[in-house]
Amino acid sequence: MALVPYDDRDGWIWWDGEFVPWRGAKLHVLSHGLHYASAVFEGERAYSGNIFKLRAHTERLIASARILGFEIPWSVEEIDAACQETVARNGFTDAYVRPIAWRGSEEMGVAARLTKTHLAIAAWEWGAYFGVEQRMAGVRLNLAPWRRPAPDTAPTASKATGLYMIGTMSKHAAMDAGYDDALMLDYKGDIAEATGANIFFNMGGELHTPTPACFLDGITRRTVMGLARKRQVKVVERTIRIDELKDASEVFLAGTAAEVTPVREIAGHAYTPGDLTRMLMTDYEALVRQSPEAVAAAGA
Repeated sequence: MALVPYDDRDGWIWWDGEFVPWRGAKLHVLSHGLHYASAVFEGERAYSGNIFKLRAHTERLIASARILGFEIPWSVEEIDAACQETVARNGFTDAYVRPIAWRGSEEMGVAARLTKTHLAIAAWEWGAYFGVEQRMAGVRLNLAPWRRPAPDTAPTASKATGLYMIGTMSKHAAMDAGYDDALMLDYKGDIAEATGANIFFNMGGELHTPTPACFLDGITRRTVMGLARKRQVKVVERTIRIDELKDASEVFLAGTAAEVTPVREIAGHAYTPGDLTRMLMTDYEALVRQSPEAVAAAGA
């Protein structure tokens, strides 16, 4: 299958309040966001024409920017509308949506008080993050060579572009070793997450997941926890040590891109996707296809 570069596609991108042709969405090489990672983004999915939990994503985008010290000059309502318009303008019903805000090119150097804040929103068709067949069989994770930083050393509560550098490096290292992704530990050496998704463990019929003290409390993560509780499954958020990998019977990842993806191996520990994983996969897939009103009423 031929690779289609992301800068050479048909379609439209919302850019600072107007739509520009996809190939015309150009960024200057001296933009502050490119040099100093002064940028934040969101990953969203549209199902049947509706972006799942759009308001939560938009609110997190604005909050992430504020953590980095800049304001996005559009309201939550305006950004929500722009995301929906971008999906519709490109003729999609099921799509991945990527809003990104960054500091511009008015000033170069570490200081960036004079820069203008830009916002762009793109959407494209994107299937299962790990591939359909691979996802159902379960993915394999290696241990990452990098750790998630302490919250007093990086803006870990934001979805900032710079925080994903070690994710890319860790995923590449895992792929080079024949794995699909990597399990990242936190700065203390405890289990954190995968490179782009949160992680859950079935331990004795309970759903255990690491406390998000130095990584994102994912929107999909919270949704899955809500679905589990509706099924009367006990959810436990806690510190999970690396030596507890042997105690889990099922493991899965949860994220906007990954959705709910079973894990069959972590660094030599084997797991078999079972009833709990299948149930939450099914419940999640049903929920995201509902209307925004029905999703809100479901409370998951």
